[in-house]
Amino acid sequence: MLESLKEEVFRANLELVEYGLVVFTWGNASAIDRATGLAVIKPSGVRYGDMKASDMVVVGLDGSKVEGDLKPSSDTPTHLALYRAFPEAGGVVHTHSTYATAWAQAGRDIPNIGTTHADYFHDAIPCTADMSEAEVDGEYELETGNVIVKRFAGINPVHTPGVLVKNHGPFSWGKDARDAVHNAVVMEQVAKMAFVAEAINPALTMNPLLVEKHFNRKHGSGAYYGQF
Repeated sequence: MLESLKEEVFRANLELVEYGLVVFTWGNASAIDRATGLAVIKPSGVRYGDMKASDMVVVGLDGSKVEGDLKPSSDTPTHLALYRAFPEAGGVVHTHSTYATAWAQAGRDIPNIGTTHADYFHDAIPCTADMSEAEVDGEYELETGNVIVKRFAGINPVHTPGVLVKNHGPFSWGKDARDAVHNAVVMEQVAKMAFVAEAINPALTMNPLLVEKHFNRKHGSGAYYGQF
């Protein structure tokens, strides 16, 4: 079942290691087949070097396991909450990459202060609010997804495909699993750049015209970056 999607998700998880976004088993990638409403995700706690494509777990949008010998990632309810709320998302990635996680632990948005950021994320990458006692003690991973969705009120999740969960770490998404990994890599890089830039000049500003120019030349109706 969904063998090509399992291979895609398997490869996406390995890319998290390739790009230095995860240590041990600290992360996961998933993808969804919108036609069937089934998602494929990394198994829980399995080292990347030990995984096979056949180890990927198929789950329904309601969280039920449909196929797989192993337990799905403990973050599965968060991924599924994002798929339910963001219909354009075809893949989701969660990591504990160093700089993005540092911003999350500080409880701060990653400001849009450079063209590299603006090429991929139209707005600041938002950080969620503190989770309540009820959210932490309840269905924690599901509530993590809910606080992300709540933070995106008024924010286009296609134009800003990433978030920081306060005190936890980053999630990103994209049109498929590989695109979600790509956005996770960019998020880590712009988090690092923003950290260094703030150390040099705490009074940061960004020309809003540059934000629009760089975002729209890749994503707008008149996009012209790349080959067509």
